[in-house]
Amino acid sequence: MTDPHDPKRLRALEERIAQAKGAQAPRTSKGEEHFSQANMAWRMVIELVAGLMIGFGIGYTLDGLFGTIPIFLVLFVGLGLAAGVKTMMRTAAEMQKQQLADADEKNNAGNPADDERD
Repeated sequence: MTDPHDPKRLRALEERIAQAKGAQAPRTSKGEEHFSQANMAWRMVIELVAGLMIGFGIGYTLDGLFGTIPIFLVLFVGLGLAAGVKTMMRTAAEMQKQQLADADEKNNAGNPADDERD
């Protein structure tokens, strides 16, 4: 009778299970990846426009309240633009970090761990 705790058999079983799980893993198509990138691009555009609109609203309101020339309007539109660009840059850095993590995950998925060998 064979030993039920045979390390070679257990390792072979683990490899077969890993292969079966890999075959069942969902695959993303280029269309889905492109769709995700388009969503991120729209998110960045909306962040920029939102910053501009909020700055415009605050500046217009303050100019109307104080009866000044459009000094607050210009000032707050500039601040809104800066805030929108800063938010866009943060989103771009977040996207880049996610893409690097995905690439590392793809590269490491095919390499078996060396520490399992005796």
